[in-house]
Formats: sequence, structure tokens, C-alpha cells
Amino acid sequence: MKNKTGFNPLSRTAAHQRAMSRNMVTSLFRFERITTTKAKAKEVRKAAEKLITRGKVDSVHNRRTAAKFIQDEKILNKLFTEIGPRMKDRNGGYTRILKLGFRQGDAADVVILELVDYKLPSSEAEAPAKEKKAEAKKPAAKKAPAKKAASKAKTAEKAAPAEEAK
Repeated sequence: MKNKTGFNPLSRTAAHQRAMSRNMVTSLFRFERITTTKAKAKEVRKAAEKLITRGKVDSVHNRRTAAKFIQDEKILNKLFTEIGPRMKDRNGGYTRILKLGFRQGDAADVVILELVDYKLPSSEAEAPAKEKKAEAKKPAAKKAPAKKAASKAKTAEKAAPAEEAK
């Protein structure tokens, strides 16, 4: 009888589950926002929240425990120096799942898994400012066709004397 197993195997072997979970948690801490399927996001969230709880207290034991899961030294350091202290006043719920829709090929639920205090990087935050600049340039673009019309008139004037000479 299959009574509550406690996790979703995601149709993968145990080694593949472990590797995928490690990779996705590392990516979540690196970029602070990842796009994945709903089932994977729910599984990754469990591991990520436990690691963030460890990251709130910077001790040798917590670092070694987290290092078993996170292989990248830089990301491990980021967990204990940036992410953990940011979440110090929170008692849990460090991640958020936002639904995007369905994937084209297999209609799987696609979601964004992000840290709760995620802020857009400066390049994405500047995008609205770039759009405003583009809108400001549009009136200048309208003047350009007027120049083309004037140049066409000049060519027509040049062509007229040439026809008269014939």
C-alpha cells in the first residue's frame, strides 16, 4: 500500500533526483530566480528553504552541512554572507512560486521559483527607462520622412531641366 511517501520522485532515479535538486538549488541561489515546472519547483523549494535556514547562522557545522548539498564554493559563500543575513528576520517562507502558464511541447505547468526579497537586476530595471528614451526619439523619426520628401523634390527639379534640354 502506498501511504504518503513524503516526496515526488519526478520519474527519475534517486541519483538523478539528487543531482537535479542540487543543481537547481545552486541555480536558485546564484540567480535568485529560476523558471521550471511546478512539480520540480515544489521539490526544490523544500531543500532550498532548509539551506537558507542553515545560512542564517554562520557556523562551521552549518557550512559543512550546506556544503554537502551545494558544490560551488562561491554560491556556498553567497548563501552565508548575503542570502542568510537578508532572511534573518523571517521565520520561514523564503521562496515564492509564480505561475507562468503551460509549456508548449507537453503542456506542463511552468512557474518561476524566486527568493521572496528578489529585486530585478539593474539591466532589467533600466528597461522601462530605455523604452521612455525610445518614445522620446520617435518624434525625431517623424522629421526624417520630411527630409526624404525634400530630397525627392530636389531630384525632381534636377530631372526637369534635363528634360528641357532634350
